[in-house]
Parts: sequence; structure tokens; C-alpha cells
Amino acid sequence: MIVKTKKSMYRSCVVPVLMGIAVAFSAAVGARQLDDVTLPDTVTLDGTDVALQLNGMGYRTKFVFNIYVGALYTESKVKSRDAAQALSGPKRIVMHMVYDEVSHEKMADAWKEGFEDNSSDEQFKKLLPRLNTFISYFPDLKENDVILLDYIPASGTQVTINGEAKAVIAGADFYTALLDVWLGEEPADEDLKEAMLGEEDDD
Repeated sequence: MIVKTKKSMYRSCVVPVLMGIAVAFSAAVGARQLDDVTLPDTVTLDGTDVALQLNGMGYRTKFVFNIYVGALYTESKVKSRDAAQALSGPKRIVMHMVYDEVSHEKMADAWKEGFEDNSSDEQFKKLLPRLNTFISYFPDLKENDVILLDYIPASGTQVTINGEAKAVIAGADFYTALLDVWLGEEPADEDLKEAMLGEEDDD
């Protein structure tokens, strides 16, 4: 028969609680959460050896609805569009869908509008064939679908949808235009632009 002293009983109660707190804390370290979406603080893209930092994340909203969580990863922290574009190394944009469904057609219209609004007529004409290829990669998107849009300097723009890598789109100019969909003078969502540039961290 084992008799527990008050001291051993106290230890048996407190230690699991403290361990639980430690586990919960360690799970939160190295990640950032926005409601149900959690993203790591750092990532390294395939084909690169640079650890990218989570620069900022926020919601893309339409009317009163949250459509997706958008995030920007860069090799060093930036606070402006020009600073982000000046970085020549790898970058990542994450789109984590939170809305029930967004059709391929609506996504196609949104991509074309974003590129056209932030490019000259000449630039848009040059980008259009590659943009059409890019658009063709997107199915109807549903809640919890995850899109990774990676810039890998040695190859170009790598699109990955739910873990499936698509063909790479060549040209640094394409990723420059893609980034401007969120960070350009006519961004898809002004609040998301500020969030991706980490401006909410200054509040």
C-alpha cells in the first residue's frame, strides 16, 4: 500500500498542470495565429537556403465576408511596397481560404483585375500569356484550401495548391506584378496590404 504525503499529493497535482502550460506555450512559440489559421514564423523554400520571416498576415475581405487569410514572407522585415520589391531573394505569399467556396471564374476575374490595376498597358500585355497560364492552375477554391505563391530566384514563380506543385512561371517581372496585387497602388484590400506589411504590429 502506497501512502501519499501532502507534499507528494501537491506535486502530483501541480506538475501535470505546469507541464500542460509549458506544452501550450511551446506550441505557440514560432507561430502566429489569426482565429483558426496558424502560420509558422519562418519557412525555407525548396531550392533555397534562406529562412524567410513572416512579415505580416491578415484577412482579405469582400463586403462583410472574410475570404482568405493572406500572408507575406520575406528574407528581412519590410514596412513598404518598395522595400518588399527591392528584396531580390526568395519570397512567399500564402492564401489560406476561410470562405465556403470561391469559383474559378471569380478568381480569374480577381487576378486579371489585380494585375491590370497595378501594371501599365504595355506591362499587362507582356504578362497576359503567363497570367492566363497562372489562372489555369486554380480550381474552385474551398474553405481550408491553401495556396503558396513562391518566388525562387533561380527559376521563377512556383504555385502550390494543397501541396500539389504546378509548373513554374518564369520571369522576375511576373512575381513583381503578382506581389503588387496585394502591395501595389491599387491593392486587392487596403487593410490586408497594411497587415502583410506588418503595420498592425505598430499599433
